[in-house]
Amino acid sequence: MHVIIEIIKLVVLTLTIVTISKYVLVVYLRKFAETLNLKPRTIGNIAGFATSTPELLTVSFSAATGLISTGIYNILMSNIVSLILYSLSIFINKNARLLKNKAIIIDIVLAIIAIIIPIFLIIIDVKVSIILVPIFIVLYLLFYYIDSNAHKLFLKKQYDEIYKKILKETKFMKGKKKKTITYSLILLVAVICLFFVGNVLGDVLENLCIKFGVPEIVLGALLGIATSIPELITFFEAQRYHKKGKNTELGVIEATNNLLSANLTCLFIVQSVGIIIYSIFR
Repeated sequence: MHVIIEIIKLVVLTLTIVTISKYVLVVYLRKFAETLNLKPRTIGNIAGFATSTPELLTVSFSAATGLISTGIYNILMSNIVSLILYSLSIFINKNARLLKNKAIIIDIVLAIIAIIIPIFLIIIDVKVSIILVPIFIVLYLLFYYIDSNAHKLFLKKQYDEIYKKILKETKFMKGKKKKTITYSLILLVAVICLFFVGNVLGDVLENLCIKFGVPEIVLGALLGIATSIPELITFFEAQRYHKKGKNTELGVIEATNNLLSANLTCLFIVQSVGIIIYSIFR
């Protein structure tokens, strides 16, 4: 009976994180980005950071309770599911033809490498150590350097005119400064709510693993699937939003950078935070 109660708690708390991410974090990030006239690539990067918040919370609290393996499997499964959901969003929106651009191809390859790395580390049974943190940070910066240069080489000239058009259309948005502040406050509240929900989720994970013997790989995989749902929302939203303005290509760019940013953030930043927390509390 106690196991069922804990599982119900796990499902409810995970759905709460997903709901806050979907209906508050993602929605108001879009509005916030619009008030600052950010380019689709930048919006995609921000969305990737934002949709990694559930992983950051679950991995952090898992690490604090000593369940570092749960966090590792969470991130691996999350990155795999994100790639699958991205692919589905592209094909459902009939945008596969737009994947020919070299910059987009490079971003997808980098996102796939972010899946291969943790699989490799698991296979060779690398011991979780604080030494991995600086390595992850260097790789994170390297991947973004490659991404940035790929966009400059293969996308900048092609889409500069479209960017200028969008900038002109939104430049004189009424109440722009006030809206930016409002959206920032809403996002802050959302993050605080996610923090408290994540704290309770950490206790549930500890109970399931320690008291009831649920394998960490199972919990990590389930959390990875659940925490990837926000990415599904942003992938479809990016393409739907730009399709309305007849700029479908920009939607694909935004979705692709969302995928890349989410996978890199989860693997290199979130995992580093988890390792640091685990090293402190173990």
